[in-house]
Amino acid sequence: MVSDPGLDIHRGTPKEPNNGLNALHLASKEGHLPIVRLLLDHHASIDAKTNRGNTALHIASLAGRFEIIKLLVERGADVNARSQNGFTPLYMAAQENHLNIVEYLLNNGADQSLATDDGFTPLAVALQLCHDGVVSMLLERDSGGKGRLPALHVAAKKDDVHAVSLLLSNNDVNVNHASTRGFTPLHIAARYGNLKVARLFTSNGADDSITPLHLAAKWGKAEMAQLLIDKGAQLDARTRDGLTPMHTAARSGHTNVVQILLNAGASITAKTRNGLSPLHMAAQSDHADTAKLLLKRGSPPDDVTMDYLTPLHIASHCGNTKVAQVLLEHKCDPNLRAFNGFTPLHVACKKMKVKIVELLLKKGANVDATTQAGLTPLHAAAFVGCAEAVKMLLQRGANGNQVTMRGETPLHFAVRGRHIDTIKILLKHSASVNAKAKVSNLLYGECIHSVH
Repeated sequence: MVSDPGLDIHRGTPKEPNNGLNALHLASKEGHLPIVRLLLDHHASIDAKTNRGNTALHIASLAGRFEIIKLLVERGADVNARSQNGFTPLYMAAQENHLNIVEYLLNNGADQSLATDDGFTPLAVALQLCHDGVVSMLLERDSGGKGRLPALHVAAKKDDVHAVSLLLSNNDVNVNHASTRGFTPLHIAARYGNLKVARLFTSNGADDSITPLHLAAKWGKAEMAQLLIDKGAQLDARTRDGLTPMHTAARSGHTNVVQILLNAGASITAKTRNGLSPLHMAAQSDHADTAKLLLKRGSPPDDVTMDYLTPLHIASHCGNTKVAQVLLEHKCDPNLRAFNGFTPLHVACKKMKVKIVELLLKKGANVDATTQAGLTPLHAAAFVGCAEAVKMLLQRGANGNQVTMRGETPLHFAVRGRHIDTIKILLKHSASVNAKAKVSNLLYGECIHSVH
């Protein structure tokens, strides 16, 4: 029947025409050696792919069809063909623990350094599935060392002492080899708090200067942080952005790790490239307990960034009332100006953080503080239409007719944004409808008329 000139041996199966499986794929899967040989003799495409990118060799490797694999390879099948997700026949054989097939493919040119789209090599998947025989085979046959990197990372993530020991027993393994994203196996162990493999790595020469301590601090792994510090980790090592482990611990709110770092002598006033201190980081994420500890240990409550932003500016921007309360209790100045002249009250009004506005007003924030451009907090609140903040500011005595350098009052700003509720509140508090700005606002008269 194969010799029938009207028969297309490359077509998909009738039952599942959309999966791309042809006769050669099915015969390879089921182990029908005579049929595979017959199809190849009649010029079946040996590397034809299914809709998922699998060749007959992929399918036979997954199914453990050794004799079929030998025939396909002898007839010229691509031993390093890759499916849609980057799987190779060797990967599939390693995944299914087909040791004899792994050995055969390696003997016939299979490249074990080829990884899937997720970065997994045949060695990595064999380690993950505890196929020790395959692991040993791959390690013995890997001259380039490329296959070991993801495997060691996988073992680190699983806290698999057996696998790590097996990998490290090879003298040429690089315990400090980094992934494409710059993570070493020790980074991975630090990220997951896996102390057993971390001790193995450090005792085998793992370099912590790339700072696994950052990761331990970020994820709150206190025991890991202490281990790394005891092994001589740099307390104030910096990332490209200038973050120290103290910054990462403070930003994540891991007060216990902050305590460990402080006790070890880490800098409490270290700055990032933008001038952010650990206290700024705690303020950014509303970690009140962390902020309390930092302040108790001497962090300046009014420390400023490159743009003169205080921690209170940051807390106000984010609407973080818990940290704002802590900062104010520690006598921070609510009226300090940033580089653009904004006070925390300006920031809270602009970001519509009403609870922060209320808190700042209770703590003595200046309702009529002006920026270089002459903007008051009332201008900021009116511009975004935060009617509740506008009402609070006016009740606290804010000047409803204060003009900017361009001659604009808060009413001009409310009109520009078409914030009708805000306009009504301003008019109720005697805002002047006759104030003239230095720039024309064609909407002004129209909006005022519609409100009245």
